[in-house]
Amino acid sequence: MAINKLVTPVVKWVGGKRQIINQIVKYIPKSFSTYYEPFLGGGAVLFELQPKTAVVNDINAELINLYEVIKNNVNELIDDLKQHRNDETYFYELRELDRNKEYYNHLTPIQRASRLIYLNKTCYNGLFRVNKAGQFNTPFGNYKNPNIVNEYTLKAVSSYFNKAQITFTCKDFNEALKGARKGAFVYLDPPYDPVSDSASFTGYDKGGFDQSEQIRLKNACDKLNEKGIKFLLSNSATDFIKDLYKDYKIEIIQAKRVINSKADKRGEIDEVLVMNFE
Repeated sequence: MAINKLVTPVVKWVGGKRQIINQIVKYIPKSFSTYYEPFLGGGAVLFELQPKTAVVNDINAELINLYEVIKNNVNELIDDLKQHRNDETYFYELRELDRNKEYYNHLTPIQRASRLIYLNKTCYNGLFRVNKAGQFNTPFGNYKNPNIVNEYTLKAVSSYFNKAQITFTCKDFNEALKGARKGAFVYLDPPYDPVSDSASFTGYDKGGFDQSEQIRLKNACDKLNEKGIKFLLSNSATDFIKDLYKDYKIEIIQAKRVINSKADKRGEIDEVLVMNFE
């Protein structure tokens, strides 16, 4: 299946890999059977590789709904997106919809997907963040001309989803990996271990992802390794992570952090790529 350069992320996501995709693909095996990605997020690696067969997962149900709508109802989604206004009052009205669960649950999958894209394109710094109640809480971005309706990209992604054999799931990462067999390849991009007490990458889902979750993920990597399944994992280059994966091959790369509420905190930081193969 030919690579389509128009197939790129449709949302900006915390920890997205577009900035370092060239560094990541250098370490991905040339051939594998099924591609697994249990922390899909913005999907930069999936869209770069465009594998023929993939099982992709995210614990964020709204994000998985978005991808399913792009696959099955892209034209209806585009039509709905065209109705949105880049207006602060309108933004907060739409943002508040998830405060009323009874009303929110009556929105169609297309309306929910359209809302997610709109908020992502018009909120401050493109930061998808929810509070502990699972409510979107990023403020309005005040952008002059945000690209709310990226029609070419949406249609290209929809075309790829329909040509390939893509399975979308919304589960715990362990559950999402249960079907993996030798010959498959797994790319893991979990919420990162915070580089400081004030840093956090866990606001994309109300559940959070603390060090006990990082340990649970490492145990999942050990099981993949025991099965002879190749994996590649991204994370921050903290002492905790480097020690946790000390039995595996670790490469340090430079990544540019582009999402931070403070401009002086953006810039190049060390990240790790962990793998169980040469």
